[in-house]
Amino acid sequence: MKNYVKKYYKFLIGLTPQRNLVYGFLLYNVIGALLLCLPFSRKGDISFIDTLFTSTSAISTTGLMTVGLTDQFTVFGQFVVMLLFQIGGIGYMTFTTYILLNTSHHTAKWRERILNAAFAIPETIQLRPFLKSVIIFTILFEIVGTILFYIGFADQEWGFWERLWNSIFHSVSAFCTAGFSLFNSGFVDFVDDGLINFTVSFLAIAGSLGFIIFSDFYLKFARKKHEVSYTSKLILSGFLILLSLGTVAIYFTEPSIMILEGKTRFYASFFQSMTAMTTVGFNTIDNGVMILPVTMITILLMYIGASPSGTSGGLKITTLVATVAYLRSKLKNCKDFLFFNTKIPDGRVDAAVSTFIFYLIVSFFGVLLLTFSEADTLDRIAFEVLSALGTVGLSMGITGGLTFFGKAVIICIMFIGRLGVLTFGLAISRAYVPDEQEAEDEEDIAV
Repeated sequence: MKNYVKKYYKFLIGLTPQRNLVYGFLLYNVIGALLLCLPFSRKGDISFIDTLFTSTSAISTTGLMTVGLTDQFTVFGQFVVMLLFQIGGIGYMTFTTYILLNTSHHTAKWRERILNAAFAIPETIQLRPFLKSVIIFTILFEIVGTILFYIGFADQEWGFWERLWNSIFHSVSAFCTAGFSLFNSGFVDFVDDGLINFTVSFLAIAGSLGFIIFSDFYLKFARKKHEVSYTSKLILSGFLILLSLGTVAIYFTEPSIMILEGKTRFYASFFQSMTAMTTVGFNTIDNGVMILPVTMITILLMYIGASPSGTSGGLKITTLVATVAYLRSKLKNCKDFLFFNTKIPDGRVDAAVSTFIFYLIVSFFGVLLLTFSEADTLDRIAFEVLSALGTVGLSMGITGGLTFFGKAVIICIMFIGRLGVLTFGLAISRAYVPDEQEAEDEEDIAV
């Protein structure tokens, strides 16, 4: 048995960090699909492609569904789905490495490489306290969210346990920006509920911005000498500007929102902009009736996303800024890549431009493939693809009617979107040779 373990670790060490992420998420995905196939996980017959679709959507924190979650899955099945998007939200390597650190008090360089490939962790941050803080940060916000949801669901005709389960499920889903709901119509029935709108937005924004951003600003208030990093300022300011512009544009242009009155109109406009920007994927209006300009605005916000260190998907604000700096530099024939008189390192710009190009390629071919199999309009197909790639979960109503081929395409796109298009590209193109110390470290763990 020990020899098999050593061979397994040797195989993992021989992989690039990006390939480790691919295999890791793939393994969790398959396990999740098998658990959802169990008789006590589902209420009736569900095809394997629908089960795999649900598992992929959960582990990628997307929220797209080809079958009804409460209609087709038991409470145990719903729990499996929640567990999958909880793992997908904080990152499976964060989860497993945290357990290793607290059981063996040791981790190896190759795991650190994988974590750095998965998250934008600054070099000055130590791994152990960082992982511990992420876990505490996640649990704290999800507990607060559960309490707020429990209060907000007071008017519902549910018993204690049903109300508690709905509160826990939606709290975890919102913080992980997973977009899974136990309500078939999403949060449409809560469009005028200020507390529910606030709770979802509070959790989704916290999760999408991530622990690093929050801790950076917290330290600024707690210690006056602490300087907030340029990256944190950039992400927060970019997020607020895009969120505000999206809210205003939707408020004044979307007919289905303009007919609402008073605060409800603002709630709906803000929520639509927020759900696309944070990629949380919940909805309080019917996306299928949106006019084309608002559809394009929503697609743009889904395309961009929020912070690279959070649970959101999308291109990320930092990638967008670095790409803009690259274009500005080339147009003005400048040697340095500047954004508001701040130089962006060449390595980050190279990664950003590569990500931008990969994103466009995957988006184009995803839309192209679905036009062959799905009898629907281009805008609705593009919305579905960008929602899957950005791990958003919003849909204009075509997910349930996808063909087998269409479901397979969306499964692949959701998987790529959760890993990140650049990570996926590197996984299929690069080789990695570990140093001797890394191999020795992992053999120690295996023994």
